[in-house]
Amino acid sequence: MPRPSLLARLAQATQERARSGLLRRLRTVEHAEGPWLESGGQRLLGFCGNDYLGLAQHPLVIAAFKRTADDEGVGSTAAHLICGHRAEHAALEEALADWTGRERVALFSTGYMANLGAMQALLRAGDVCVQDKLNHACLLDGAALAGAELKRYPHNDVDGAARQLASRTEAGALLATDGVFSMDGDLAPLRELAKLCEAQDATLMVDDAHGLGVLGDDGAGTLSLLALGQREVPVLMATLGKALGCHGAFVAGSAGLIEGLLQSARTYVYTTAMPPAVAAAALAAVRVAREESWRRQKLAALIRRFRGGARQLGLPLMPSDTAIQPLLLGEAGTAMAAAGALEQVGFLVGAIRPPTVPAGKARLRITLSAAHEEEHVDMLLEALSGLAPDQAATPPL
Repeated sequence: MPRPSLLARLAQATQERARSGLLRRLRTVEHAEGPWLESGGQRLLGFCGNDYLGLAQHPLVIAAFKRTADDEGVGSTAAHLICGHRAEHAALEEALADWTGRERVALFSTGYMANLGAMQALLRAGDVCVQDKLNHACLLDGAALAGAELKRYPHNDVDGAARQLASRTEAGALLATDGVFSMDGDLAPLRELAKLCEAQDATLMVDDAHGLGVLGDDGAGTLSLLALGQREVPVLMATLGKALGCHGAFVAGSAGLIEGLLQSARTYVYTTAMPPAVAAAALAAVRVAREESWRRQKLAALIRRFRGGARQLGLPLMPSDTAIQPLLLGEAGTAMAAAGALEQVGFLVGAIRPPTVPAGKARLRITLSAAHEEEHVDMLLEALSGLAPDQAATPPL
């Protein structure tokens, strides 16, 4: 039989996605100013980014980036273990370890690389990796890369996780979960999962990409909010590109864990370190996030305002007390129509469709930021007022 063409197969898959109305399209943003975006000649109020504390354009963060770029140049020029590990990286690692209450930190270029690297270093063939069904794709890919058996449990179902662990009592076991789920905005039952892992001799890993900076008294994240330390959650991953407004990620834990990652995590060993200017900017963002608690307070107030207004309007809002506020609309076409109607009146909101979310659970993923004002929330609610459940199929926005 003739060998299949990989390019033709990819093209066919793209065509099938287009026919199903699931084709993703790239948008170019020409300029950003706080929550406002300019795209395609239109000025839009954005409710789709992850700049939860409004730090991406903070003067101190920008100044730290510029100062370091002027002094050190742009690229780090090498992997950390060659000559790419600069003083800026070391200072950021120390600050993140102190903030999260962990012994040590390793920086990665992206959250995806952090999860792939950590799981590839921890797991091997014959091990089992138990995960929530709504985990981010990089956690699923991490288990596949490591060659471990992946077992998934229903969303936030601790008993389901226990059954999966109990099915492989002889195997090394990692239980991995998001702290805040990126598409639903709810929290994992981390206290219960930590107790389960202790009872089952499993290691607990938490991806807190959407919790760091936002939750906890000083913004140290979901684990801080729930008073879970390094013993209960040995492996913590979080990103620098969401609430901190920068780029990159880190894994935090014991000194032994981090030394092991430096030796064995391929996405750390074999890639160029993040630019030192980015590390300097992230350090400035950490300091601002810790010191300016009013940002978290303002964000919490905006979340309450939005949820209260949505309830009054009868909108099909999913249960979430975080900056991620999903409006469940059901079919992909309905979500796309709603997002398009919002854009026509000046709002940019992401329509999330399969395969990112399960079939029948397409939604508008509305995200709030401390950069928003109360009037921005009220404007969005007014635009959404036509999305009551009995009208959701044809939203008259």
